[in-house]
Amino acid sequence: MNKTNRFRENAPGKYYVNQNCIGCTLCSEIASHNFRINTNEELDVIHSYVCRQPEGIREEELCAEAMASCPADAIGNEDIKS
Repeated sequence: MNKTNRFRENAPGKYYVNQNCIGCTLCSEIASHNFRINTNEELDVIHSYVCRQPEGIREEELCAEAMASCPADAIGNEDIKS
């Protein structure tokens, strides 16, 4: 996982979305409190980002599920060594 190409919109903390994101929105469907979609119509760019780091066990589980489900391997976690 390339930790250097994260989107600037990511909330500070261990989870992040990087530029591998293909804008599928799966992460925001799984963990809607933690992931949002950024749409820049001028640049025709759609991508997800971490809007809020997980609070509590359930949100942590959902963020981990979103990371495991990401088809582009675009979600990272600082606590997991790659």
